[in-house]
Amino acid sequence: MQTSSALLRTAAAWLLALVLAIVASVVAITTVKNTVTAPDVPVRAYIEALQAGDGAHALGLLHASVPAGSAALLDGPPLKDSMSRVKDLTFDTVRANGDHASIAVRYTVDGQRHESQFAVDRTGTDWLFFPRWSISSTSLPTLTATVVNSSRATLNGSTVNMPDGRNSFPVFFPGSYVGSLEGEQFAAEPRAVVVSGPGPAGPLTLTTKATHQLVDSISSKIHGYLDDCARTATQQQRLQPDCPFSLATNTRIQDGTIAWSASAYPTVSVEPYQGRWTLAPLTGKARLKATAIDLFTGAKSPLDIEVAFDFGARLDVTDTAITVTPQLK
Repeated sequence: MQTSSALLRTAAAWLLALVLAIVASVVAITTVKNTVTAPDVPVRAYIEALQAGDGAHALGLLHASVPAGSAALLDGPPLKDSMSRVKDLTFDTVRANGDHASIAVRYTVDGQRHESQFAVDRTGTDWLFFPRWSISSTSLPTLTATVVNSSRATLNGSTVNMPDGRNSFPVFFPGSYVGSLEGEQFAAEPRAVVVSGPGPAGPLTLTTKATHQLVDSISSKIHGYLDDCARTATQQQRLQPDCPFSLATNTRIQDGTIAWSASAYPTVSVEPYQGRWTLAPLTGKARLKATAIDLFTGAKSPLDIEVAFDFGARLDVTDTAITVTPQLK
């Protein structure tokens, strides 16, 4: 009897151990299936590759075709930068149907919420129990960028070529793409586009404008030109000098009393036109002071009159010189 009881206890212990081992195996298999081989695993790996700036690995995981265009944003620092503003990532399996599933990646960019969808397919089984998932093949989106009167721009911290002021860039998603143009004479403020899925992205339009430094330089040249013109007109005692301003009058003016000065300088506006930069029409006012003589009585009286004027000017800008050439009517 004692021997039978010992055998039963031993058998029960072995049976309990076997049951525990089976339960542990089931738990382990379930855990692995839900973590290591869950449908979102390839999507997580893809996002990690983007964050690392590893475009080749990301492209392989996405199984994506690459549209024509510049590859400047597909690898390295520009790619890594595209993910630097993608925050608060979450991964949700929003739909699972046998061998197919849909993964929603939700995130924020500059505080705004966005979402990217990934279709995944079951492509096999590893070690009898573990499903193998892969992102369904797709095509990379294309970001179209334009910049006014420039053959270059900065996208995600990298200088890129912009032939004729435009270019197309295949890009990964999700991603935040920021463009700008920096320069001493012309610049464009940063503009951003969030790319969340396949298809056309953007456009990313950079509006180039003259810098304050350039406008101030042109204004200084215009001021100097008008001041010199007024000084010369005064020295020559001319009512109709070779200047933007003049006065036509039948009033007799005493010799030696004509004094011209600029009283309101034009506001400079630099505008793009047919691939170059031009100055908008310049308008201002000049003051004429002189002594008028009455034709009938000979009486003298002070003349103080303000004359409005307008003129054009040709603008030539190079890396080393700024030339403003007045164009008089």
